[in-house]
Amino acid sequence: MKTISLPPYAPTLIESTRAIGYTLESAIADIVDNSISAAASSAEIFFFPIGDSYIAILDNGYGMNTTELETAMRYGSQNPNDKRATTDLGRFGLGLKTASLSQCRVLTVASKKDGIIEARRWDIDHVIKSGDWSLIVLDTEDEIESIPRIDNLREFESGTLVVWQNLDRLKVGELNFDRSMGRKMDDVRTHLSLVFHRYLGGETGLRKLQIKMNGATIDHTDPFLIRRNTQVMADEELLIDGAKVIVRPYILPHISNLSAEEIEELGGKEGLRKSQGFYVYRNKRLLVWGTWFRMMRQGELSKLARIQVDIPNDLDSLWTLDIKKSTAIPPEIVRNNFSSVIERLAEYSKRTWVFRGKKETHDSIVHVWLRFKGRQGGSYYAINRDHPLVEVFNDASPQIKRNFENLLNAIEIGIPLSSLFLDMNSDKPIDNDSDITMQEVERLLQGLLAQITTNAGKAELMDRLAVSEPFVNYPQLIVKYKTGGNTNGGH
Repeated sequence: MKTISLPPYAPTLIESTRAIGYTLESAIADIVDNSISAAASSAEIFFFPIGDSYIAILDNGYGMNTTELETAMRYGSQNPNDKRATTDLGRFGLGLKTASLSQCRVLTVASKKDGIIEARRWDIDHVIKSGDWSLIVLDTEDEIESIPRIDNLREFESGTLVVWQNLDRLKVGELNFDRSMGRKMDDVRTHLSLVFHRYLGGETGLRKLQIKMNGATIDHTDPFLIRRNTQVMADEELLIDGAKVIVRPYILPHISNLSAEEIEELGGKEGLRKSQGFYVYRNKRLLVWGTWFRMMRQGELSKLARIQVDIPNDLDSLWTLDIKKSTAIPPEIVRNNFSSVIERLAEYSKRTWVFRGKKETHDSIVHVWLRFKGRQGGSYYAINRDHPLVEVFNDASPQIKRNFENLLNAIEIGIPLSSLFLDMNSDKPIDNDSDITMQEVERLLQGLLAQITTNAGKAELMDRLAVSEPFVNYPQLIVKYKTGGNTNGGH
């Protein structure tokens, strides 16, 4: 058998791998992964959008010597099938290069170990010109000094500095790069605070990590609000190929019991429903969240349900983890075990535990009033806190929310049951039983829509109102406003 060596053509491959699909926030998260793998306790991100703009990520990890740095700069530096340390967040040996060069054309990595700083650079234009995998060695004092933030690295006993320059992908289509970078920084901050929340929060058993962005510390976002009275169900352990997968379901507090800041932390009022489902962690780093993996639909009754799933890095191949570490699909053996967890969690989530008994309304309509079965075998009625007309007040001030909740409680307690019983058994009609007019329903609908600022939010609201009293009885209004009807509150 005859063989020939056929290495990939460097200029073509290095340009092609830029289109893997990284966002700025996922690319920076990939670099922070390396900081965690290097046992860093601090990582700082610098955005410099003016003049010779750059982005730099600096950590105080154990650093790299010449051989280690050049291995890290090599494409495919480690076989994805090799067994990694339990603290290693890497996978394919591509992240540093593909993540960085997806955002820039010049990647410089300087690392300090044993008091010595080594620096190497991938310059895409230099690779194209040379036609080869030509890695630039920065070894003169002037070359080292020219690296942005190199003085910050010098202050550390050891660490690594990753610098992105010639930010061509980030500048495409931007009229004001400085202003657009401000928005992108907000997205990065939000992403990192969630993806690394267990490291930022100092979870037991993890080395706590501090991340700063242009000097400001990033706080962690807890998707389970563990510090509140979140219900935590018993862990389930799945043993797969000798590795352990740990599943921990949560039921969040009802939205009426949360502050505006807590609602925002959970994804915002409009995003709360979309944030339900599985939260999959690989070595405590969040990979995928807000999905049921098509095992159930996102619904109103399950929007407070979230399931933490911890997987080790030696099950990567079973979960079909992608290069960006943003997609993980559970294998069939895991999905089969998830089914029972979902079924049990859905039952908990459907209980309106903010009330005193068991809900007895089982149809798909969102009613204004709910009937419950009490502990003593009797029944009682309560206003549905999940009804869109009630949820409008979730964004109100704490004082208004308390006053509104007190009003609802007073209405529930003060139902004139004896009078209702007498009237229901008389021959005279009860005027409340007459149908609300379409004009009145339309005014209610316009009032709700006027408080939503985004088209996506309005579309989601219309979907909910289509199955809510009294709007469910007027499908023609739902169709009208879904197809561009007047939503400014007038006629």
